[in-house]
Amino acid sequence: MDKLQIMESHMHKLEYLIGDVLKKDPSSKSTKKDKNGKEGVKAKKLYPDSYLFKRWGDDLSEAEQQEAEELFQKYGYNTFLSDRLPLNRKLPDTRHSRCVGKKYPEDLPSLSVVLIYLDEALSVIKRAVRSIVDRTPARLLKEIILVDDCSSNEDLKDPLNAYIAFIHEKSPGLVKMVRHPKQLGLAEARVSGWEVATGDVVAILDAHIEVHVEWAEPLLTRIKEDRTLVLSPVFDNVKYDNLEVIPYYAAADGFDWALWCMYESFRPEWYKLNDPSEPGKSPSVMGILVVDRLFFGEIGLLDKGMKVYGGENVELGIRVWLCGGSIEVVPCSKIAHIERAHKPYQRDLSKTMLRNALRVAEVWMDEYKSNVYMAWNIPIKDHGIDIGDISERKQLREKLKCKPFKWYLDNVYPALDPLAGLTAYGTISNDLRRDLCLDQGTIPGHLPILYGCHRYSPQHCQFYSSGQIRVGHLASHRYEVRRCLVDLGAGQSPGLYDCAEAQSKNFHMLWDFKQGQAIRNRNTNRCLEINIVQDSGYQLVTRECSGQHWTMQYKIADF
Repeated sequence: MDKLQIMESHMHKLEYLIGDVLKKDPSSKSTKKDKNGKEGVKAKKLYPDSYLFKRWGDDLSEAEQQEAEELFQKYGYNTFLSDRLPLNRKLPDTRHSRCVGKKYPEDLPSLSVVLIYLDEALSVIKRAVRSIVDRTPARLLKEIILVDDCSSNEDLKDPLNAYIAFIHEKSPGLVKMVRHPKQLGLAEARVSGWEVATGDVVAILDAHIEVHVEWAEPLLTRIKEDRTLVLSPVFDNVKYDNLEVIPYYAAADGFDWALWCMYESFRPEWYKLNDPSEPGKSPSVMGILVVDRLFFGEIGLLDKGMKVYGGENVELGIRVWLCGGSIEVVPCSKIAHIERAHKPYQRDLSKTMLRNALRVAEVWMDEYKSNVYMAWNIPIKDHGIDIGDISERKQLREKLKCKPFKWYLDNVYPALDPLAGLTAYGTISNDLRRDLCLDQGTIPGHLPILYGCHRYSPQHCQFYSSGQIRVGHLASHRYEVRRCLVDLGAGQSPGLYDCAEAQSKNFHMLWDFKQGQAIRNRNTNRCLEINIVQDSGYQLVTRECSGQHWTMQYKIADF
């Protein structure tokens, strides 16, 4: 009997050990009887506004709906359905046709797979382990390391131990367990897994994944060719509600100046290859990574000073490129990754993300660090945010003889706009009414307005030494639209237009402005001012200057 048959034949034994109750087929209909005893009456929808039930669950009973919703709120994905799906469910082969049938060397490096988690659903972890065991050649798989960042779920203790014992009946010692006595966050959890690993290569993954067929071979082949690579597979999206696998195309992993992750196009040279199966260079990683175990240590692992979640992957991406390595996305390696509706460990990640982003900026970004502060709309000094001790990370940068961040912008991520010439940022208010701020107004539209100061992105402004005043969401990338304040030269209303369009149409888009003084257009010599309109409050106008003064929230240089 092969490995799959052995596991299936022991499934009932596993369920007994874990104490699970075998669930009914998820495709069966849940109905109730009417007053005459006839079946077929659908149960009332208890949670019509829940994201879980928008596309799934029409046939569940009321009791099942309640159970499913409670599990969804706890885990952020459909645990009710996961518990009823086979551990070895078949995934669609979403690889490009050029990947299928590719030949890889026999003598590839050995692989340690690290799965990190916090309060993950047991069935999801079991399915991740099962997929790795089934879809990784045994000659390559050295071990699977589970890192529990101090979960509180009881089923992640003895029941999970029982599942590991079951795996060990066939493959003794294959699965190792690391349990943190207190929550340390993603960065330290990943490092904990690396410290236990003994394989030549370490794959550090989330636990809410399923690997596809031949996921490991293309990754190990690339690292065999170049040990200084840090690699990322391509993630297919597993929808949180119905656990359907949605294929994703290969793309680079990027970020904005707030250090939020995003997908990017590859560089033009990748597309010129005309081969979608070829690896493509990437500015960063999304968090899941595959790397030579020893090189990962040499390059400084992950910054354990990062808290909870966010920014650690961007820090790694920048550091690898600046300090002697490079990052690639490997299209022929596919992993199905569950999209969460919410994170179970912290609903609002913005505070820890902000702290971690500032830590990255202060260590790695040199004179461009002000862009991160601007993206979060906080002052560069006296912001009151404790980013922890960064002296060790600065020493690492010196030790590795890393390049300046400008080299990264020029050679690795030229799409990230350096925002050269930025002088001040934040909200703009008039001394006449300090509670009203310059606002982008209705989008789409070209009419900026005065609005009560709330300091969110519609009121984020940037003033450049060139004289441009940009209003609204910060455009971090060169390809994004920027909206510039203009004086149309006729009428009283100022305009807000795509900066490139304003320049091509010779709109009057350059302003003279000194902090606490007038905002005067260089071409029309008119000023941006507030006009008091009887019965309708205050209006933003451009007109002959009357001596009104404006203040910008934060400054980078004196202006």
